[in-house]
Amino acid sequence: MITIEEIVQGESKNVEFKAVLPSDSEKYVKTIIAFANTQGGQLIIGVDDKTREVIGVDEDILFRLMDSISNAVSDSCVPQIVPNVEPQTVNGKTIIVVTTAPGPNRPYYLKSKGKETGTFIRVSGTSRPAQPNKIKELEMEGARISWDELICVGYTITEEAVEKLCDDIMSYRKRAGLSQRDVTKAQLINWKLLREGDNYDLASNAFVLLTSDYFSFSKTQCAVFKGTERNVFLDKREFSGAIYEQIDEAVKFVLRNIRLGATIEGLIRKESYELPVEAIREMIINAHCHRNLTDDSCVQVAIYDDRLEVTSPGGLYNGLTYEDILNGHSRLRNRTIANVFNQMGLIEAWGTGIKRIITLSEMYDLPAPEIQVFDSMFRVNLYRRNSSLMYGCNIGETLEKHRRNIGEASEKHRFIKGMNLNDTQRKILVMLSEDARLSASKMADQIGISKRNVESNIKKLKAKGILVRHGSPKSGYWEIID
Repeated sequence: MITIEEIVQGESKNVEFKAVLPSDSEKYVKTIIAFANTQGGQLIIGVDDKTREVIGVDEDILFRLMDSISNAVSDSCVPQIVPNVEPQTVNGKTIIVVTTAPGPNRPYYLKSKGKETGTFIRVSGTSRPAQPNKIKELEMEGARISWDELICVGYTITEEAVEKLCDDIMSYRKRAGLSQRDVTKAQLINWKLLREGDNYDLASNAFVLLTSDYFSFSKTQCAVFKGTERNVFLDKREFSGAIYEQIDEAVKFVLRNIRLGATIEGLIRKESYELPVEAIREMIINAHCHRNLTDDSCVQVAIYDDRLEVTSPGGLYNGLTYEDILNGHSRLRNRTIANVFNQMGLIEAWGTGIKRIITLSEMYDLPAPEIQVFDSMFRVNLYRRNSSLMYGCNIGETLEKHRRNIGEASEKHRFIKGMNLNDTQRKILVMLSEDARLSASKMADQIGISKRNVESNIKKLKAKGILVRHGSPKSGYWEIID
């Protein structure tokens, strides 16, 4: 039942008004098709779309018009759409409400125009022809096909890539505290990452995304902006390669660029970030897990003075609504990747991501996260608390101090190059300029030397006054003194 209050709010992505039923049925059938291809909606006959005045429908022709609508939709649409057509009284006048549910057999299109030109979708409150890439996505939705499980034609699988992915999955399971078991090539085949061919194995798109930078769109773009708009960059990085590694790098980038505070509980000093780390990770994982992989855009992670913003290419999937996601419902756009992430312990259960982000922000006493749903993207904003008491200075000062302490890598690299240091010491400083929280063990692995050698060189750098340690051995960071 639609109310006068809803009518006063005007047309939207899910509501369209017609003062009278057009004589050319194509003018309203395309709206019904657009509703079926997206999130459903209501076409209301008897309301002026400009003034929002309830005009009503003449009682003498009411049922003839309702039959006309049902017949036009049935005769004009492929596959068949069966909307609910019913009269309703608002302000003492009778209107016709045509309710169309999100359709499962997409794409729906006008029979007279064909699929290529007769497929419509809703975009910002209007019905528009779908572009070829959108029609392709609708076809996959209708066929219950996930793009990530399709074969990447011509892609060469290496044993090294298979072995690394298996090892990494086991490593992530161990980190997440999941039961330990061997992950083998046979398991990757069972998860639809690989398929056995007649003469050689075939890679799914998911396998390619999890093992390489083969697809140019598979990147995570990260940036820090001055203020609250995308005007002035303070720092920016771009991460490619295996998407789970992109996620880790993006999370590290955020942690390097937000505030780290401390509280004293009894005799214990506890350090914590201003934003919940699990919420940050959840936002970035969700962006990759649910993104539209037929879209050439990249996942974007942006830090502003007042918020962390994570944007995922592609709107809501297969008729999912804003209310659905808030209620914990989920429809998986990328089933294979989601399953592997679940096996790795990156996601725990379908549909819980947004609710967890909201819950974690409440626990941190942060402003409520903002969920923004666009036609071609999905965005989550996690707002920062403007507390100068907790962190000792305002946001702008903190960012500038952080930039001075840790610095942009290019500036540090130039500084390091001109110093009288051995090769190992330079490598240590370069790595710490990019990630000030790297452990000696990780630096040793990356350089290819022993941990003791790294620790010895760090000691020399400290003695020269080039390196200073801040915070505890576990959660602190290194500062390079120019």
